[in-house]
Amino acid sequence: MRYRQASQRLTAYRKRITALRRRMHTVQRQTVPEPVDDYTFASTEGPVRLSQLFGSKRDLIVIHNMGTGCPSCTLWADGYNGLYPHVVDRAAFVVSSPDSPAVQRRFARARGWRFPMVSHQGISFAADMGYRARGGGWLPGVSAFRRTRDGIVRLNDTGFQPGDDFCTAWHLFDLFPDRAAGWTPRFRYKGASR
Repeated sequence: MRYRQASQRLTAYRKRITALRRRMHTVQRQTVPEPVDDYTFASTEGPVRLSQLFGSKRDLIVIHNMGTGCPSCTLWADGYNGLYPHVVDRAAFVVSSPDSPAVQRRFARARGWRFPMVSHQGISFAADMGYRARGGGWLPGVSAFRRTRDGIVRLNDTGFQPGDDFCTAWHLFDLFPDRAAGWTPRFRYKGASR
């Protein structure tokens, strides 16, 4: 297929994806929010409740991160670092993982992360939100919460996987015919400054 013909076809597909997203947003607006408990997490500052993570914002984004052993979760989190100042203008944002606050602090410093982190170690938060695997491990994803007069509700959530909408790297690689060409995320790359 010639380049221009392929480009026109891909543009048409992207428009269909945009239309599908609009339909998804309609379903999201019609969804009845799910009440959730005011969980208490561990942080480097001590215990912190879910309600406190909102700060002055009405809405909160919580990333369900699998912890320091997951290079894919690290790739996603590296991306949030650049988005963080933009996102927190709209909603509060925090990354939750099973690692202890001390481990989180060391790892975040090594990666240059600026966003807040909390530990769900020892509490049922991740499992209750659906981010605990049947085999006992953790699953990656994101949940959107809102603080209301009656408490906290979860508005939406979705799991993460390679190629999803929450990591730009995959979409950049999709511009190549062989996509990622076997590439997988790692903690360090040859020649990288980090």
